[in-house]
Amino acid sequence: MTIQTPSLAIVVPCYNEEEVFPKTLASLQNLLDKLERENKISNSSKIYFVDDGSKDSTWSLLKLAAEEYPNVVAIKLSRNKGHQNALYAGLCTTEEDLIVSIDADLQDDPANIEHMVDEFYQGNDVVYGVRSERTTDTFFKRFTAEGYYHLMRKMGVDLIFNHADFRLMSRRALDALLQYEESNLFLRGIVREVGFPSAVVEYERQAREAGESKYPLRKMLSFAWNGITAFSAVPLRAITVIGLLSSLFSLFIIAWVLVTRLFTDDAIPGWASILLPLLFIGSVQLLCLGVIGEYISKLYTESKRRPKYHISNIIRKADDVSNEQ
Repeated sequence: MTIQTPSLAIVVPCYNEEEVFPKTLASLQNLLDKLERENKISNSSKIYFVDDGSKDSTWSLLKLAAEEYPNVVAIKLSRNKGHQNALYAGLCTTEEDLIVSIDADLQDDPANIEHMVDEFYQGNDVVYGVRSERTTDTFFKRFTAEGYYHLMRKMGVDLIFNHADFRLMSRRALDALLQYEESNLFLRGIVREVGFPSAVVEYERQAREAGESKYPLRKMLSFAWNGITAFSAVPLRAITVIGLLSSLFSLFIIAWVLVTRLFTDDAIPGWASILLPLLFIGSVQLLCLGVIGEYISKLYTESKRRPKYHISNIIRKADDVSNEQ
């Protein structure tokens, strides 16, 4: 029986990556050439670069690459939709048997893709790229990132520790992933929901080749909170606990105020009985309303069912045309 060599798609979201793109393209081209020579993938394999509304010359570089190389596909989104949506757009465009997602900054060494392909041949549909250490991170980023993974586990969210979006998926695993139609994308959590046999490839993350990080602290916090609210109801349950504890504390304050008022001469009339319970209960109510409001906003977004992205242009050399969509 003849086993057909699978084709490989590498999906690369790009946002303002003009400085690092030439190195990224060369590195991924060399990898595909090596895997094709070793007959691990077919010569129909491709690299999908997704421009997420870049403000520099990234799209021009992607366009030139797609016009020059038959194995490069350039995808332009109509506007910036964020990393997860850009990655999702690239995944939806692929037609290959194996799909690898990787960032454009080369911090995830493309050489590890070969190990992922090897794991696929061992019967794994999903292969997670996992950082073995975080020496390239600052102390603050390392502390907050690892703390985030621990927090997510405590909240019941099934995540691979120190795994981001560097992974390989088989076609059947990706088809299962695309059945999840939620608007609030948190792909590293959804992929775990898909199931199928999986493996881990550990690697040392490199320093960024060029450019600057697209995830400042504000975006990191937003992404972390989105992951928690998308996959865990623990914050909602915590409100019940907070409400119970605040009620018990309020009863204690009331008892203390009554004892002070009735059995001592230390009480200033009115201050304790009004101010302390008011401040405490008010702050708890605001906290609870904020958490509930976050979940309601998720429901509001999901109910509108708006498209996650719009593709304005796809360029493939094989087609010899630009496809306006």
